[in-house]
Formats: sequence, structure tokens, C-alpha cells
Amino acid sequence: MQLEQWERSGKTEQRVAFRSRIIIKAAAGLSNYAIARELGTTRPTVILWRSRFAEGGPESLCNDRPRGKSFTGISPESVAKIIDKTLRDKPKAATHWSCRSMAAACGVSKASVQRIWHAHGLKPHLVKTFKLSNDPHFMEKLIDVVGLYMNPPEHALVLCVDEKSQIQALDRTQPGLPLKKGRCGTMTHDYKRHGTTTLFAALDVLKGEVIGQCMKRHRHQEFLTFLKTIDRHVPRNLDIHCIVDNYATHKKDKVKQWLEKHPRFHFHFIPTSSSWLNLVERWFAEITDKRIRRGVFTSVRELEKAIYEYIEHNNKTPKPFTWTKSADEIIRKVKRGRALLETLH
Repeated sequence: MQLEQWERSGKTEQRVAFRSRIIIKAAAGLSNYAIARELGTTRPTVILWRSRFAEGGPESLCNDRPRGKSFTGISPESVAKIIDKTLRDKPKAATHWSCRSMAAACGVSKASVQRIWHAHGLKPHLVKTFKLSNDPHFMEKLIDVVGLYMNPPEHALVLCVDEKSQIQALDRTQPGLPLKKGRCGTMTHDYKRHGTTTLFAALDVLKGEVIGQCMKRHRHQEFLTFLKTIDRHVPRNLDIHCIVDNYATHKKDKVKQWLEKHPRFHFHFIPTSSSWLNLVERWFAEITDKRIRRGVFTSVRELEKAIYEYIEHNNKTPKPFTWTKSADEIIRKVKRGRALLETLH
């Protein structure tokens, strides 16, 4: 019998030999369940190949039926319509398309919309923020600050100076549950306010060390106090180049008068709307994420203690932020952004 030859032959494809065994055992009178158990397969598989054999004989065991899509493909016109609506249109009473709203508008399935968006790199649910500086002296200020990062002057210290204002001492209304296997830690969404503090910080660009001081307010008086703190901490034989933003406190007449009396201080103002150019902002993000945001503080004193502890820990093993983009690269990117904005008007 042909099936027995296929089963015994060492040259028979395993898939054909396996199917032959199913038919042989069925001819011997075994039930579908018994055949599946002996051959280590499933009952539907046994039924499938018994049915195929009944329809086409031994040859049906050698040939698999053609495989293809189980659904009708979407026409190129429909794909183009979905892409065009995604890019140029908006749904009624909404700011952007979702898979379901687009599927309803175009008469296709949600999965089809997902595949088309994925294939063309479209993500209407995402949006990125941006801000191009309108500072008339953007180029000069950018080149000046980036030059300090990438080629700092000799016998001088480059400090990124700024203040993080209105840091709140927040206490949770109930104690949270601790972290455990299979469950993240918890904390209440509501809180009690116990006051605020302002952190003045100066980040050493070369070493990554930070000079920090907490004060109640962030007026020019407090800023002058912090400048005096920097003056005490930095060796007298070094000039001090401070990278600062355009906050009015930094440009008060009393601040200018103090700088005239301390010629080793040199202020370098970043362009307006360019806080990303001040590296201390990156450090502020770290202290917020690692020490402040999830902290529980019952008083301002407790909050300030936590901030000073973080600064002390930072200065024991400092890790400086490395600036990698040249001024020319940034200028080219800004020009591309402005050119795109101009095409929209």
C-alpha cells in the first residue's frame, strides 16, 4: 500500500509520513481522539487530513492547499485616501484622528488603519512641542554660549546659573503602599502644602559639581546673595563665566553695579526662549525626578534638607553633562525650522 511505503521510507518528507500514519490508524479502526493521543497531535488535525484523504486520495497528503489572505485587501485608492485625510483633514469635534474614528470615516477596519499608519510612519496621537527663539541676537548669543561649552577659557570656571522657583513641600494625605513583586509603589493623588522654597544653583560645566542655596524668594536681592556665595566658593585666581537666562532679576541695576565691582564675573545671556541652552536646566530635571517629585515633606525645612543632601551626594560623585552639538549644527537646524514655519503662512 502506498501509505505504508511512505510511512516506512526514510526519504519521505516528515509531513507526508505523519499524515500517512493518521490515515493508516484510521483504517485500523481507531477513533479520532485515539489517533490524536497516539501521534501527539490534535483531534481537529486528524479530522482535517482524514477529510482531505477522502476527497483526493493519497496525493492530497503530499500537497498543501494555497495559503493567502483571509480578507480582501484594501485598494491603493483607499490607502491614499486614509493617508490624505490623516495629513490634511481633522475629524469633527476632535483635534486629531484615532484608529477608530478614521476607520469609521473611511469604511475600513481599525486594524487596517493601524497597518497603514505604521507602514507610512504616521502617528496622529503624538505631538512634540517646540519654540524657535525670536531673539534678534540669537546667532551671537548661541555661538558665545556653545563656545564656552566646547572650548572653555583657560584659568576660568564656567558655571550654568539659574533658579528653580516655587518648589513645593508636599505631604501626602495618606501613606502609600510600598513596592513589592508584581505591584508598583503607590501614593495618593492629593496632598497637603507646607510652603515653598527657591533653589539657586550653579553647575560647574567641567566637573559636574553644583553650588546650591535655598531661599524663600527669588528677587534680585536673593540673586545677589547667591552670587556672593559663588564668589566665596570659587578660588580667587579663577575668572567666573556665568551662563544665565534673561530673567529680569539677572539684569537689575544693583546686580550690574555688583558685577562692576567684581570684574572676575562675566555674564553670558542665552537667547530668549532657549532654556535648553542652559545645562543647569538638565540638572534641575534630575533633582526633580530623583528627589523632589515623589518625596514626602512635612515642612519647608525638611524639603530644603533633602535638596542639600542631594547636592552633597551629587558633588561626591559628579557626572558632568557633555555638550555635543556645534553652533553651526544648531543654526542649520533652526534655519530649517524657520523655513518650514514660513511655508505654513
